[in-house]
Amino acid sequence: MKTKGILVCLVSLLLLSCGDGENNFKLEGSFKGFNQGELYVYSLNGSHKLDTVGVNKGEFTYKAAITEPTTLVVVFPNYSEIPVFAEPGVTVKIKGDASHLRETEVKGTDTNKEMTDFRLRTSSMTPPQMLSEAEKFISEHSASPISVYLLNKYFIQTSEPDFAKIQKLAKTILDASPDNHKLAAIMSKLDGLKALKVGSRLPQFFAAGLNGESVSSSDLNAKVNVITLWASWNYESINIQNQLARLQRQHPGSLKVLSISIDGSVKDCKKIVERDSIKWSTVCDGRMWDTPVLQKIGLTYLPDNIVTDAQGKIIARTLSYQDLNKKIEELIE
Repeated sequence: MKTKGILVCLVSLLLLSCGDGENNFKLEGSFKGFNQGELYVYSLNGSHKLDTVGVNKGEFTYKAAITEPTTLVVVFPNYSEIPVFAEPGVTVKIKGDASHLRETEVKGTDTNKEMTDFRLRTSSMTPPQMLSEAEKFISEHSASPISVYLLNKYFIQTSEPDFAKIQKLAKTILDASPDNHKLAAIMSKLDGLKALKVGSRLPQFFAAGLNGESVSSSDLNAKVNVITLWASWNYESINIQNQLARLQRQHPGSLKVLSISIDGSVKDCKKIVERDSIKWSTVCDGRMWDTPVLQKIGLTYLPDNIVTDAQGKIIARTLSYQDLNKKIEELIE
């Protein structure tokens, strides 16, 4: 699988720096160990069209005419990510080593320096310690755009979101920035996530597959049904795809699968589906986390999955490779 990174626009912030033109944001990057590849530039709030940026000899330059502050997140093949904060007229420089991403430096503004300091300070912490530091930062810097990023990254995009904690931290941020519409947009996605409780019914949805076919929740009417979330750069999610293909061959008619890909490139998504001979419908529209069906059913974690019965009752969710195999075999027997 070719090396690539993905730039995903998530939230907003205020920066203080000069840039490359009155409205242009400029990002200059240099990464050791990442010689050739592509970067995808994407805006979750829809303010930017998806672009592709080439990386040559470990370096790349990206310019965008933006009209409001935005946060970029550089995502690598192993799904590690580095946030970069941008606004019109700002130039930001990012430098690092692909094998030591947590030590990457992002320069050009005080906010980027502050985020770099946070990342370096917490790089060796355990997950519980990281959550504690993120919560502390949000409480002490509630008006900072970094707080919105941390809330989304460490509290929402997890396998088991703590909704009470999310609401508390979001209120802290909104009290400091009442007009933070980016945070409001992120919070609006939680309704679907809350609905994904074991024992509840799968929310109704409609979508289009890669081949233009209609896809809906009513199609999942087999004895066992699985919705799986995957991406070409996430190896565990690819392994789950292949596992489901094997199980479906073993239990024809008893297992139905629907895949949702958050790839930024529909072309790359199709290549993976064809390479792995995936026979069921795959939803991939290039909008990544902003794919409408994800907003409807609330999946926010990669890889993720939902297991339902023939009536649409959620039996299990967010199972590991081993647990998913065990659960399907148990339900089909």
